[in-house]
Amino acid sequence: MSGTALRLIAATVIGAVTGLAVFGLTQVTNRSLFAIMGGIAGAAAVLAVQWYQRTARLTEVKVTVPQLSELTFAVNNDSRQVAWHMFVETVTRVSTQPLASDQGVVREALTSMYGLFATTRETLKASRPSAAVPGGQTVEYLAITMLNGALRPFLSQWHPRLREFEQSHPDQQESEWPENAACREALQQLQSDIHGYAVGFARLAGVRDAEALIGRVPVPRNPDDAEGSGSPAAGRTRDRH
Repeated sequence: MSGTALRLIAATVIGAVTGLAVFGLTQVTNRSLFAIMGGIAGAAAVLAVQWYQRTARLTEVKVTVPQLSELTFAVNNDSRQVAWHMFVETVTRVSTQPLASDQGVVREALTSMYGLFATTRETLKASRPSAAVPGGQTVEYLAITMLNGALRPFLSQWHPRLREFEQSHPDQQESEWPENAACREALQQLQSDIHGYAVGFARLAGVRDAEALIGRVPVPRNPDDAEGSGSPAAGRTRDRH
């Protein structure tokens, strides 16, 4: 109650002072009134510019895009929010978490990847486009590159194959799918790529120690490994520090 009373008193005092100031201005004659109003408008403009620079100022961040190169991105507070959302989505799914050769279910992994694809599209559709800056990319570019350069090729290749097996062999286990090992190998390669995007989103969002938050990173299998051999490379992970 005491806090409410203090706020009411403060509001009353501020209102009274504002009323006196307005009354005083109405008593000022022509030339002086224009000078006072001009000064107030100038001060308000300076404060508005400073606020805009603090909240919308573009910052350059260098990010290494998987399968491409190091690019310069321009981010502001809005795009940092989008980058943070994308970082959370990528690191809390199978997309960056290890799936050993004898663990997990490929169908669940593909469903999770589809979820990441759909969430990324919805996030981009709901956000305002980033300001275009000559020589600088935007967070939308990184997200769309992840969709079209990593997720879409994997899903378009492996989802129809797994669905065909499930429909033609409804009584068989997923482990009996002849392409199970090959799909898991491709999944590990995709996870490695998505990890790079997750680190990129973290840099754009200003997250510290992003790789420590992500944790263990999947290592793609050696193509020379025998399919289904159960070699350590099939489920090996490495730590990124």
